[in-house]
Amino acid sequence: MIALSDRSQPTSPFGFAPIRQQFLVPFRYDVHFTDGLLQPDNPLLAQVVSEQRRPSRVMVVVDSGLLAHSEPLEQIGSYARRYAAQMTLVAPPLVVPAGEAAKNDPTLVEQLCQAIDAGRLCRHSYVVAIGGGAVLDLVGYAAATAHRGIRLIRVPTTVLAQNDSGVGVKNGINAFGKKNFLGTFAPPFAVLNDFSFLTTLSDRDWRAGIAEAVKVALIKDADFFNQIEQSATALASRNVIAMQRLVYSCAQLHLDHIAYHGDPFELGSSRPLDFGHWAAHRLEHLTQYRLRHGEAVAIGIALDTLYSQLIGRLSRQDCQRVLATLQKLGFTLFVPELSLYLDQPEHPQSLFKGLQEFQEHLGGELTIMLLTAIGQGVEVHEVDLDYYRAAISLLTAPSQSSVSDGLSAYSP
Repeated sequence: MIALSDRSQPTSPFGFAPIRQQFLVPFRYDVHFTDGLLQPDNPLLAQVVSEQRRPSRVMVVVDSGLLAHSEPLEQIGSYARRYAAQMTLVAPPLVVPAGEAAKNDPTLVEQLCQAIDAGRLCRHSYVVAIGGGAVLDLVGYAAATAHRGIRLIRVPTTVLAQNDSGVGVKNGINAFGKKNFLGTFAPPFAVLNDFSFLTTLSDRDWRAGIAEAVKVALIKDADFFNQIEQSATALASRNVIAMQRLVYSCAQLHLDHIAYHGDPFELGSSRPLDFGHWAAHRLEHLTQYRLRHGEAVAIGIALDTLYSQLIGRLSRQDCQRVLATLQKLGFTLFVPELSLYLDQPEHPQSLFKGLQEFQEHLGGELTIMLLTAIGQGVEVHEVDLDYYRAAISLLTAPSQSSVSDGLSAYSP
């Protein structure tokens, strides 16, 4: 840690120069990849929480969606007994609602903090969150605020959480009708990606997480997009090897961005990794979260890709490749809420309210990521709503060929 005092600033009327403090704190956490994390012969979790002097105090929170497909509660109890020298469960695992419901109920944070208090967890204890991205966001927020920070171990169980949200540094819940209005930037202690959980997913949840991989590939890595494009059929048919490769590559790109692109806690007015997200967040709210986050992201990607092409930044060929890949993966690229009140941008049910909310979330000027080529993103600070209306009109087309015909008509 480096601390500096700067006395070169102008003095105040009282004769005191302002003291400028600056310090750097390194963050480090490992993202592990395994299979059968809770099996007795897999020591990974026990090794991660292991303290040399005594067993670590551990509280486990489980996504209710897992209960229909596996027996995590029994497995957690058996695992803790097997590794009693390394860990002590302070209570039976807590179960919280699956999906966005976890982030929409403000009482859940209080319940988790009460459990942390009752379990006498401290900053050297561990909260283990097992579930999808929404549950990880909820538990991460509680862990980051209790005692100003308890060690959080994320065990993502969905594609989207393993390749994107679960490996990053953000936590949060929804409030005031807005996505992630309350939250923290708090890196986890560790992330344990267990591929075996992916086999329990519904087709919707399997597919939804792929959208985040498409997103990061489009703005950062053309070769990764080529890989997704070539394996789209295998991914859509639930090929496990193809999915494992996708999860690993996407997670690596996400982590590289956080570490090496200068603004891991989003102190500026830019969110480069949120390509397609201004519309996605708005669509989730407008559909009352009927859309999965990844499904909404796929629509947002399609919309911003079309817009990029219509304003002349992206070639028609690249645009068609993106749309064709999304469709081959099985995504639906239009919902009725996309086209409501487009002539009234301030209407509460207009998609365009999402632009204002996106800017308000960060402050400063509007900053939207668009494409100049596959693998190359560019930030813009103003948009033309007429071109967005045209892009939405194209997404209503019933087939890819109709979209292509429309692109010809609208191309600059």
